[in-house]
Amino acid sequence: MVRMGPDVPLLNEYKQEFFWKRFPQTVLGGPRFKLGYCAPPYVYVNQAVLFLTPWLFGGVGTLLCQLQLLQELYAAVFSGMLMFAAAAGVQALALHAARRSGTVVERLGAPNNLVDEEEVEFTQCISPETVRFIAPGKRFGLNVVLHTVLAGVLCGFGTWYVFPGRLTALYGSTGASLVVFVLSWVTLCIAEYSLIVNTAAETATFQAQDTYEITPLTRPLYVFIFIAVDLADRFSHAVPELQLASQTLHVVFVFLPLLWALGVLPPLDALLLWGMEQVLVFGLGGSPMSNNIRLLFMCAVSFGVALCNYFIPSSLGVVLFSTSAGFLLSLDLSQVGALCRRQRTSFRDRRVHSGGSPSFPLTSFGWSLGCRELLLFSSLLAAATAEAGLLHHFVGSAQSQVLVTGPQGPVSYLLIILFSLCWALREIQGAYVVAGMFLNPLYPKGMSNVQSFKQKSRGLHVAAAIRRVLLYLVSPFAMVAFLSMDESLRLLHSVTVSVGLTRAFRVVWQSSEDALLQMVVVILVQLAAGSKILPGWDALGTGVQLLLVGLLMDRLVQFVAKLKFTLTVLVTSWTEKKQRRQSAGTLLALNASLWPLVLAVVTLSALLSAPLLPLFTLPIFLVGFPRPQRSWPGPVGTACPCPDSVFYQQMSGSLASALTTAFASGSLGSVAPGSHFLGRFQDRMVWIMVLERGYGYCTVNIKGLELQETSCHTVEARRVDEVFEAAFERPERLGFTQGFNLHWGNALTPCAALAVRVYSDARNVLSGIIDSHDNLRKLQEDFMKALTWLLLRHCVQRQKGLLWSSEVGSTIGGVKSQSSQLAQTTCNPLSEAVVVESNMSSLRFRQDSSSLTSFGDWSDEDDLFGPQPARRTVALVTAEAQRGQAALQTGASLPGSVEMDSLFENMALSALQPLQPLGLSIGMPAVDRGRNPEVLRETPHLNFSCPQSEAFNLPPVWRTAPLLPSRLLSLRPLFPEEWFRFSLGRFGLAAQGEPLEDMTKALKEDEVLKELHVKVALSCLISVGAESAFTSPSYIYRLYCGDVPWTEGLDWLSSSKDLYQLTLQAFRFSFKLLFDQASLGPMESPEELFSTLEEYERDWYIGLVTERGWHDSVLQEKPFLFSLGHDLTMGTYTGRVLSLQEQLVQVGRLNGEGVRGQWANLSWELLYATNDDEERYSIQAHPFMLRNLTVQAADPPLGYPIYSSAPLHFPCL
Repeated sequence: MVRMGPDVPLLNEYKQEFFWKRFPQTVLGGPRFKLGYCAPPYVYVNQAVLFLTPWLFGGVGTLLCQLQLLQELYAAVFSGMLMFAAAAGVQALALHAARRSGTVVERLGAPNNLVDEEEVEFTQCISPETVRFIAPGKRFGLNVVLHTVLAGVLCGFGTWYVFPGRLTALYGSTGASLVVFVLSWVTLCIAEYSLIVNTAAETATFQAQDTYEITPLTRPLYVFIFIAVDLADRFSHAVPELQLASQTLHVVFVFLPLLWALGVLPPLDALLLWGMEQVLVFGLGGSPMSNNIRLLFMCAVSFGVALCNYFIPSSLGVVLFSTSAGFLLSLDLSQVGALCRRQRTSFRDRRVHSGGSPSFPLTSFGWSLGCRELLLFSSLLAAATAEAGLLHHFVGSAQSQVLVTGPQGPVSYLLIILFSLCWALREIQGAYVVAGMFLNPLYPKGMSNVQSFKQKSRGLHVAAAIRRVLLYLVSPFAMVAFLSMDESLRLLHSVTVSVGLTRAFRVVWQSSEDALLQMVVVILVQLAAGSKILPGWDALGTGVQLLLVGLLMDRLVQFVAKLKFTLTVLVTSWTEKKQRRQSAGTLLALNASLWPLVLAVVTLSALLSAPLLPLFTLPIFLVGFPRPQRSWPGPVGTACPCPDSVFYQQMSGSLASALTTAFASGSLGSVAPGSHFLGRFQDRMVWIMVLERGYGYCTVNIKGLELQETSCHTVEARRVDEVFEAAFERPERLGFTQGFNLHWGNALTPCAALAVRVYSDARNVLSGIIDSHDNLRKLQEDFMKALTWLLLRHCVQRQKGLLWSSEVGSTIGGVKSQSSQLAQTTCNPLSEAVVVESNMSSLRFRQDSSSLTSFGDWSDEDDLFGPQPARRTVALVTAEAQRGQAALQTGASLPGSVEMDSLFENMALSALQPLQPLGLSIGMPAVDRGRNPEVLRETPHLNFSCPQSEAFNLPPVWRTAPLLPSRLLSLRPLFPEEWFRFSLGRFGLAAQGEPLEDMTKALKEDEVLKELHVKVALSCLISVGAESAFTSPSYIYRLYCGDVPWTEGLDWLSSSKDLYQLTLQAFRFSFKLLFDQASLGPMESPEELFSTLEEYERDWYIGLVTERGWHDSVLQEKPFLFSLGHDLTMGTYTGRVLSLQEQLVQVGRLNGEGVRGQWANLSWELLYATNDDEERYSIQAHPFMLRNLTVQAADPPLGYPIYSSAPLHFPCL
């Protein structure tokens, strides 16, 4: 992304025109009076008539009622019937027009902006084109019937709702009633038009696609809510509260079009999810859930518990049932399903986590539901139930109005002490104290060494362990004791008391830290009142008091966070020069002059738990529509995968383990659902969102942001580094000014550094190594040694039954573990869909690419036009071992062929296939195998002098190279005989298992065995064109990549897949030896070389980044990985080394309300304004708000994280 100035247009000219055509349509509910092109007058007249039709029919009913020809009820029914008939006529006309024009209504939920922009050629007033333009019709037959019936019902009840007599009775003024009557009919006409004629695009858009036509129901639903309150007031017996509500809502009803246009009122799906979440959290004591199914299930179960409490006759039964149900519902119930599934899985399936990432420590406590966990939870449940029952039975009867003298007095003081200790112990765990304003002097300084950091943190770990015991074991039992002795338990069979007690006993376990704070606040209020009676407060009961305190504290925390976000946007719009637009001064003046309105907007958004939406991220603040804490409607775990996604997938398991300790110790502060954290390590950015929290567990979503940093990404990443450096890399002694957080206004507040097993990435330019003639001469010798070693190792593995085969084993560079294929199951669901598409594309390519087999290639060592990059695609060609028969398979590229397809275009990393050999005789220079008398003919059986030599015999097909014996004889000095004997001695011991000196000596003296390996090794040397010393770096790079130019023996070598892969692996080993010896010095002894090759085979993956083996090795957490690359722009060759080690990942807390506000603007800007310009203002870098990173972290299709985990449940005890 090219970073642009602050005065980049918020919307380009095309989008501005589109927006100003769409917004009036949204305000009016659907009529399109601004088209952008000339249209006949009847188009506008028809829309105006349809818009005013409900008012016309309602006016008829109102007139008949005013003339006393019909009663109010019958007049409303008559108006509704007229509207029903009109709606049925409109739908029939739309269906007829669709059939006449031969079109079918689109069943896709997303509005087609291209169709909206097309010019329609109108021919007649009621031509099919005109009808389809005005009333497009419904996509489903059921909706045709449902919406038509609702239109009639809405008109009837709306007429009854705004009868002048009713309005006059409410307000007692004819003038006020007349104003409300006229404006109310505008609201009704808007709702009717969007329901039956044409639905406008809503500014409050939650789903990217409206597949089931829910949007037309949104506006009528809110009208029905207002009507329902009025009906309740009509049929109740003079309830003052209902009458006041009806009067207020009649006035608010007039402003519904404004609320719809501003997007304050949520659509139906968002309203339902938000309402269930609010009821579950604040009414029933639960937690926001990680998906909609869990939310619906938990709401139903929690409501059932409250209902049971209402009907239980005895207070003791209520205490026992509430305590047990609250504890059980606060646990991670998903582990029960996992336990059942685990009982049915095989041992092989249970090893998914052992070989790939996330590699959760399943043997650690809490990661899975086992005997230890069941024993602990059963003991806690029994202890809590026994405590609650005994205290209520024996102590609860001794009630006292004064808290200090009552039985709750000692427990109250204990709770205050526990809260103070837990708060203090949590504060000292993080890098900052006092809401992130001051540096914590107790936090370890210096982040250079992990072990040193752990040693310095031992004192904090002790404090964290004490806090953990106090918070998760002592505090819940103390709070249960306080509730069990409460006097409100005597007021049974009250809805408020039942709900309050259900929530109180649940939140004690669900969120112990929040419950402790709420209970302390209630206790302090009672202590402050002393012996005085607070009539309104005391009558509520402790359960309802705790509910109100929890709700108010949540809204207060949201208000403070929103206010901080507001000030950040306001101040930085002027202080940051690169954010200062020409309108900045005007906007600041407006906000200053209208500060009560700005404060009211912030307050309203906090009360509704709705995001504060900064329009285009400018200081223009609106109230976004309420939505769930997750902010997005789709399932958690969708991403835009790329090759770098594997690094986040690998580290997610270790990061989850580190977060377990961090959440339990409190080093990341108070962790609640909706909290956002940002982790930084080298070039990696990890976005962590808390989805769910309960007793002893937490559910998070881990996202990985792109590694290829754009200019905007780089600016914000640099600021993130500065913020972390100021917190973690500080001097030993700090003054007041140095101890103050200079980045307090930033959206990011550093919290802690976590030890995580990640890959450290080091890249080196190989200038002076790969182009050194001394190194290149040594490369041929090392290649022969590595090939000899690999051939012997192949024989040993075959002898032990561990034969390394390309069909079932690994790719080039290392042995593939048994869990490598299972590691793919941790990939995102989106990746699987991309894999299917990629495989189909690969198949089509292979079917169309058979002509590639007819091309030859240059066999020159040097490239005519300079070095060529590796040419490897998914569609690859291979050869059969039989004469002249070629088959197309997935594998390595055709040696010397030119392929123009990009490797990762429109495909996921998991679609890459293992590297396989390739060699085709079609189109290549032919070798006459039958007529040349010098071609070596192999006897079917070899006479070894040592019986044990048979273990090191090579397959017969490997001995049939079509090469002249004289050519092999001339290269005989290149074979390392001493190294062969040394390696044979070492492998002989491994193959036979008995250290017999005579046997080893006999093996070394077996000339037939030696000649066999000499012939095979030299044949491979000739086949890859390495018979002369390497002189060209480009040739080395091509050979490393498997892009072997055609040689005389390449057909033979390619026909044997295993031998081809062994040869390519040997060359890569030899290049790694060259790299190591150039950096660390030459090998001093055969023993050192042998151990180095063993280390390569065991601990290294040596290959290419684009290979599937690289992906699998990262997931299997291979200790080291090496790759050779070529920078085409710089013309240099690079070596990349990944080393797996424990590193410190710096984690900070983000302003959650700032994130929600920016995501709300992103949703409005892309889904409504369709402003998808990659250079738009709202995506430009902002060092304080971290705007670009926040946009990246949004769920697709609006955001583009390259990795997103499924909801991860991990323990926090």
